[in-house]
Amino acid sequence: MSIQTTMKALADPTRREILKLLKEGSLSAGEIGDHFEMSLPAISRHLATLKEADLIRDTRKGKFIFYELNTSMIEEVMLWLSELKEEK
Repeated sequence: MSIQTTMKALADPTRREILKLLKEGSLSAGEIGDHFEMSLPAISRHLATLKEADLIRDTRKGKFIFYELNTSMIEEVMLWLSELKEEK
């Protein structure tokens, strides 16, 4: 995990909102896009950044791609952040 890549992904409020949506379960890019007033290509760029940071995974089902949280990476980030707090 590159912490720089992860922090860059988490820095954007849209990407954080996407993670919140995926907390409820897997969604297609179109379903995610329905929650935002931006183009599907813009949503796809956000999804690509989250995927690059390993915060989400994708699965192809027919002609659709569904996205879900990578909970192991989320837990790793949370652990890293809690360790920072303990170092104070």
